[in-house]
Amino acid sequence: MKGLELSQKYYEAYGREMIERADPALFMRVSVGLCGEGSQCFGFDDQISQDHDFAPGFCVWLSDEDFSRYGRALQNAYDSLPHRFCGFSRENIIAGERLGVMTGGSFYRRFTGNAEGPQSNMDWLMTPEAHLASAVNGRLFHNRNPAFSRTREKLLAFYPEDVRRKKIAARAAIMAQAGQYNLLRLIKREDKVAASLASARFAEAAISMAHLLNRRYTPFYKWGFYNMRTLPKLGGVMAPPLAALVRIPALIGEQPAGAVHEEAFQLTEEICAAAAEELRAQALSQTEDNFLQRHAGEIMAGIKDPQLRAMHPMTDCHN
Repeated sequence: MKGLELSQKYYEAYGREMIERADPALFMRVSVGLCGEGSQCFGFDDQISQDHDFAPGFCVWLSDEDFSRYGRALQNAYDSLPHRFCGFSRENIIAGERLGVMTGGSFYRRFTGNAEGPQSNMDWLMTPEAHLASAVNGRLFHNRNPAFSRTREKLLAFYPEDVRRKKIAARAAIMAQAGQYNLLRLIKREDKVAASLASARFAEAAISMAHLLNRRYTPFYKWGFYNMRTLPKLGGVMAPPLAALVRIPALIGEQPAGAVHEEAFQLTEEICAAAAEELRAQALSQTEDNFLQRHAGEIMAGIKDPQLRAMHPMTDCHN
């Protein structure tokens, strides 16, 4: 059973009754669901995921006023719900603060620093992508808290376009530097450690680039590639060569340097050519060259916000 299914079944068995016991009218002012940190909130969970924080539970998001009036009693009622359900135990929960009764504002503040989400372009730029992904994932089982819903809808609408451009420019610059340039030089030097770092940096930037071009937030790093494969644009095109590219550092010293260099060149070019084609398709750049560094300047030039446009192309927060 997936975590989202377990959570919804648990809510349906006990959640509504618990809320209405506190005040029948309260049910029409709250939102309930499972969102936030953890693979189950993304639907990525499997048998391995069940070793910790996989248990029956859900989130109840109240307004500040309702939390002040009902929060403590409602949390006590939540804590008193059955600890075993469908063969799973709440004793498996380590990060208990992720579940239970909270305000919508405290939930969004946890991920963005503000109860209503990022307020300025710089706020958006400096909020980690994985935090934004966690703030809007999961499933709502009941949604009647208007402030909670407004912020969720704002975040789901994705970055302001100037911020998206800035982040895409940074990805293009990093992909060019780490993959199309430095990885190839490091293979010639037969430096396995540095080549591994360059390969990982390129892969991380490419995964983020694919998400940005799909207007989707990149989740926590260990799930980035997993999710990228499902994206309608670039996912199926970039995933196979990216999976092949990560083998390259291990081949250094084991196969002729020229052969390793040629394979790395072909794989990075295939990935970057796909990205460049989508940049042109979205009118972010009209540069015909597939060397992504040449696209970064054109992407930056399209930014209207003078503060963002004046920043170094590689400046960004994406972790």
